[in-house]
Amino acid sequence: MHQPAASIFEQHLGQTPANYTPLSPLTFIERTASVYPERTAVVHGSIRRSWAETYSRCRRLAGALHNRGIGKGDTVAAMLPNIPEMLEAHFGVPMVGAVLNALNTRLDADAIAFMLGHGEARVLIA
Repeated sequence: MHQPAASIFEQHLGQTPANYTPLSPLTFIERTASVYPERTAVVHGSIRRSWAETYSRCRRLAGALHNRGIGKGDTVAAMLPNIPEMLEAHFGVPMVGAVLNALNTRLDADAIAFMLGHGEARVLIA
């Protein structure tokens, strides 16, 4: 099958910081907190948090994990219902390079024990 020729704008253009930025949820929240700091990010019952507050809380979680020795490639398990802190874990854990293992709160003890062991969780957020 014939492949169409690359656009003139795609030819001989290597990836550099000037023309390529990998997308990440971490860059998303940082930019959103910068551009829309006072806009509402979280609504949960009576809780209302802005993007600036949410970003700050995620960074504090990342700092706490870092202070506990959590870093790149480590697993952090979270067993939380659908609450703002679970959202914060989805950003705060990767901020230190760790991997989030979100556990379903409806699982039985044996299944959770297996997932914690198999995932080699160094920390459990509950």
